[in-house]
Amino acid sequence: MDYRRLGNSGLQVSVIGLGTNNFGGRTEYPQAERILKQAMEEGINFIETSNTYGEGAAEAFIGKALKGCRDQVLIATKVASNMGDGPNQNGASRQHILTQVEASLKRLQTDYIDLYQIHYYDPFTPMDESLRTMHNLVTQGKVRYIGCSNFAAWQVAEAMGVVRALDLEPIVSVEPEYSMLKRGIEKELLPCCRRYNVGILPYFPLASGFLTGKYRRGQAAPSGTRLAVQKKRAEFILTDENFDVLEQLEAFAGARSRTMVELAFAWLLTHAQVGSVIAGATQPEQIIANARASEWRLTPDEMDELDGVLRTLALSWDTPTAHLRPYRPW
Repeated sequence: MDYRRLGNSGLQVSVIGLGTNNFGGRTEYPQAERILKQAMEEGINFIETSNTYGEGAAEAFIGKALKGCRDQVLIATKVASNMGDGPNQNGASRQHILTQVEASLKRLQTDYIDLYQIHYYDPFTPMDESLRTMHNLVTQGKVRYIGCSNFAAWQVAEAMGVVRALDLEPIVSVEPEYSMLKRGIEKELLPCCRRYNVGILPYFPLASGFLTGKYRRGQAAPSGTRLAVQKKRAEFILTDENFDVLEQLEAFAGARSRTMVELAFAWLLTHAQVGSVIAGATQPEQIIANARASEWRLTPDEMDELDGVLRTLALSWDTPTAHLRPYRPW
């Protein structure tokens, strides 16, 4: 396993991370423990979660499974999503952050969080309030680094401007959706992150599983898969245009005795700003396959060939955001 510095920090993260949004939903504790142990065996030290995954169960599973080996992993969790009805149950206010960090620490059975991320931009809270609160958590030792997720380029720039003006802890990373098919961040967010040296942690690197090849042209999505459940998203992904590209990518990978998963991850890792690719898993065997992707270094010629294949797709490949839970302006 290779490791990279995360953005402008000294933190070294495994180039393949473990996403845990299935924990507490499709994956119950015994299997989650096996997945976490396999990840550590493969050298994966970056564990990504959120206080909302499995309604808190994901954090609890991680805390229980990693008891006694906490110092061997880096835990990244999030705050800002809706935690209930009523006021102060979401957002990046001082009130909400301070309440939720204690709850996350308790579930994780730890006294510090390696990377604490603002899950979504909060338009109702001043940025300086959010960042001062996160800064104070660092000085208290409860958080070691801070980041954000689902921020647009201008929001990252706003945050970095506040950080510099007030001499606060900098944002070291942003977590966006990014894959060979979902490339919208290349317009503005990627250049912004290069300018401020903010690390990128791509989620949905396999385009909701499409890039694994499990979905086939003209066939219904397999039962139990993400796109079998998320019908709206499936309408935008399972198109003839995307299948045309997928078939070319499969031929490219097959000619090199590689899998589509390895290709999807290796392509992301050619971008120096990417710190760790967040890959979910429901089976320990998937962890082994994911880890193999860190061994493949695509050459400049191979990247040129892939660019020719991907050029047929629109750059942004936008999908509905109905799954994002909006803030309520209490």
